[in-house]
Amino acid sequence: MQAEWWRHAVIYQVYPRSFADSNGDGIGDIAGITARLDHLVDLGVDAVWVSPFFASPQRDGGYDVSDYCDVDPVFGTLANADELIRTAHSKDLRVIFDLVPNHSSSEHPWFREALRSAPGSPARGRYIFRDGRGELGELPPNNWQSVFGGPMWTRVVEPDGTPGQWYLHIFDSCQPDFDWTNPDVHELFRDVLRFWLDRGVDGFRVDVAHGLMKQPGLPDITAPDAHRPLPVTGMADVGMETASQVPFWGQDTVHGIYRDWRQLVDSYPGERILVAEAWVDPIARLADWVRPDEMHQAFNFAYLETPWAAGELKQVIDTSLTTFGSVGAPSTWVLSNHDVVRHSTRLALTFHNPQGHGIGPATKNLPEPAAALQRARAATALMLALPGSSYLYQGEELGLPEAIDIPDHARQDPTWLRTNGERYGREGCRVPLPWTADGETYGFNQAAESWLPQPSHWSDLARDKQRDDEDSTLTLYRSLLALRRQLRLGIGQLQWLDRAREDVLVFRNGQVVVVANTGPEPLRLPNSEILLASSPLLEELTLPGDTTVWLRA
Repeated sequence: MQAEWWRHAVIYQVYPRSFADSNGDGIGDIAGITARLDHLVDLGVDAVWVSPFFASPQRDGGYDVSDYCDVDPVFGTLANADELIRTAHSKDLRVIFDLVPNHSSSEHPWFREALRSAPGSPARGRYIFRDGRGELGELPPNNWQSVFGGPMWTRVVEPDGTPGQWYLHIFDSCQPDFDWTNPDVHELFRDVLRFWLDRGVDGFRVDVAHGLMKQPGLPDITAPDAHRPLPVTGMADVGMETASQVPFWGQDTVHGIYRDWRQLVDSYPGERILVAEAWVDPIARLADWVRPDEMHQAFNFAYLETPWAAGELKQVIDTSLTTFGSVGAPSTWVLSNHDVVRHSTRLALTFHNPQGHGIGPATKNLPEPAAALQRARAATALMLALPGSSYLYQGEELGLPEAIDIPDHARQDPTWLRTNGERYGREGCRVPLPWTADGETYGFNQAAESWLPQPSHWSDLARDKQRDDEDSTLTLYRSLLALRRQLRLGIGQLQWLDRAREDVLVFRNGQVVVVANTGPEPLRLPNSEILLASSPLLEELTLPGDTTVWLRA
């Protein structure tokens, strides 16, 4: 019996505003994605996940949605979205759209109605409005702090002009959280799912899937550092004792929502899927999101956050395979996305950089680019040999590093704005792609500018320059993906083999033996046929540090 496509798929993430700009306005669009789909076919991926392009004021890159069933004019039209789905399917590519159910834009008609309505009204009941504390309600309802910095509450001015209630926003004030105890919210998103499923989409990546339900009563966080802004995980920087007390992440009541959605998605033909962006710790809890009647997949952020160290990698791989396998789900693997420092830079950092903080011109002790890229290539070669489903982020196949020198005036990330520049935010991984070595924007468009400036040295990383270079990162990715598909590694079984040193990983998956040298010293390889290596060998059968090799088993 053939395994469902999503159990072994390689899925490529497109961040629309930075992928390809078809009309020269400086912002990527849906028509640009459609025009470049042959690149994804040539690369060898199975599906494309498209970050939000819905109607939005664009105050958080489209993750502030004002209409879930329409396309923002900056990205095109519904007809463009339909054409993207049709064209991708004609090229045997599946299409996954982003869904943002935790919050809407403050420009959503429901929220605008809520602001016009009285406290306690049905309109306000769709969001989380509360009276303030203090004698005159001048204090926020609790001590929660926004992921993007600052309070998680904003006070409104009531229709009569007086200071009024407060509304909750885990992220920016332009992103009010829905109240998922309200039946209206459930019905809204059932309609949204049906709208896009009827148009042929193959699934949804669910944004902040761990955040929809909040602990009843919205209690204060009682940990000593409760007033410190939390990373998107709500956990990574505060320790497990504190993390267990975060009352707006990972509530058990969220699972009823996804059981309902799973029934709806399963009623459509063609193996449509749900993918959870669920920052949940420890990883063993993530199994709850991918039980047979809930999501099909969940992002493996524990793997993404693991340093390039053999012992820690082995542990997270074992835990991942056990966790997901315990409920019959495939493990997923990911190294980069639109919210984290690109792994071609991040894996070589020598200091702690919490998710979402970013790096920039004032960041000290940045890694040497060539050495960092060598490590990133090795990490990718390791990841793509693992059984399960892998995610790639646009531009990593070109070896793009994090863009550091973005001028302050060009930065738009709410994290940068809400922290008054204390955190750079996420735009270093969102700079538009270089398609050609020539041109003002390296083929991103036919104009002179793009919405974020591109580094001048990206000319050397352009796709057309790498396409026929046997040593390029693009060639490495194409070779890895072709072999992965040919040898069916996505549906294989991992078997650990003896390793010569503590900083080396060795495992077998089907017909391939993978050796990853995470240390600095060279390693002598066994006498075997070399299928590919992430970097050139030092001499015959000698593996450099920060290099992964695939051998014929």
